[in-house]
Amino acid sequence: MVDTLPPLSLYIHTPWCVRKCPYCDFNSHEPDTHGFTPRDLPEAAYLDALLQDLDGDLALAAGREIQTIFIGGGTPSLLSPAFYARLLTEIEARLPFANPIEITLEANPGTTEQQRFIGYREAGINRLSLGIQSFQPAQLHALGRIHSGQEAVTAVTQARQAGFTNINVDLMHGLPEQTPQLAMDDIEQALALAPEHLSWYQLTLEPNTAFHSHPPILPEEESLWDIQDSGHQLLEQAGFKRYEISAYAHIGHQSRHNLNYWQFGDYLGIGAGAHGKLSYIDQSGEWCIERRWKTRQPDAYLKRMNDLRGFVAGKQLISVDELPLEFAMNALRLTEGVTLNTWRTHTGQSDAMLLARLQSAEKKGLLMQMPEKLRASPQGLLFLNELLASICDESSVKSDQR
Repeated sequence: MVDTLPPLSLYIHTPWCVRKCPYCDFNSHEPDTHGFTPRDLPEAAYLDALLQDLDGDLALAAGREIQTIFIGGGTPSLLSPAFYARLLTEIEARLPFANPIEITLEANPGTTEQQRFIGYREAGINRLSLGIQSFQPAQLHALGRIHSGQEAVTAVTQARQAGFTNINVDLMHGLPEQTPQLAMDDIEQALALAPEHLSWYQLTLEPNTAFHSHPPILPEEESLWDIQDSGHQLLEQAGFKRYEISAYAHIGHQSRHNLNYWQFGDYLGIGAGAHGKLSYIDQSGEWCIERRWKTRQPDAYLKRMNDLRGFVAGKQLISVDELPLEFAMNALRLTEGVTLNTWRTHTGQSDAMLLARLQSAEKKGLLMQMPEKLRASPQGLLFLNELLASICDESSVKSDQR
């Protein structure tokens, strides 16, 4: 049975940040609001909680190999190398690691130094994702970042010296008061650091953020299009291949963890507010896909240790009718799309079910007409929300016809 299921990854959430950024809608909390400082986090208690959390999910992962691990947040680099060394050792004692396994840690400039990078590498972390966002003082200030452009450069240099050969740089564009030239300057400064991977995404004003309540003045639509076009060309000319809407990489350095998400693979999620998606075959032989999420507030999460309720805050089975949209929301972000075989092996459903829901998008030219492959057209990548909405519309039609 295990051989028939999608690849399995593990996501680990760290819920603390030095300062909550005004654009951030992730589950992140300033430590000072919980009675301790960034240098006095409850590492031992949180590590024990993570392992208990994982133990509660092991029944759904029995016999399966972990392909990738992603440690996100929040700011995971607030926690010590010793924390991750023990955590990864304990995880591997519970679940086998693939060889090779990709283990990514998110780190923010301003929360790291040379010895920490060395310690993370020795703990088994082999990929870093550095949240730089911009190198420009005005944009960093507007975004509420705690580092300078020079500190970002220093962080990459120190990571290289510590032995990291797989580094992602996170950059944002469409920032307050950002001109196309300033956006290109950010890309050029990032390229000068020679990262293997670059995530380049547009600032959006998400609900429940400070920016949503008090919106900053952002570039006009025409300027945003100029930034997108110029930035894409600049990255392509530098040898970066765009493989997902906001992700560029040198050949062989695509994020394996994120590819598993986008190809509708499975993943365990542990930590405060972490989400997971697990496939299994039930006793009647039916393919089931379950989403589950964990207690969100760090204090409440820690109090769940040794609680009979466990750490799960909610569960939801994805219905068969929901699968085409759930699958497309991920797979169509990939510039090359996915094969229909991926749909079959990652959902247990027939091609006909998916293809019936794509007719409207095909007629609008939002999908490429390719045998045995699901791929957005260039127009579909630009207007992905419209593409997905057409799949929702097809769902309504099919429901009315039953």
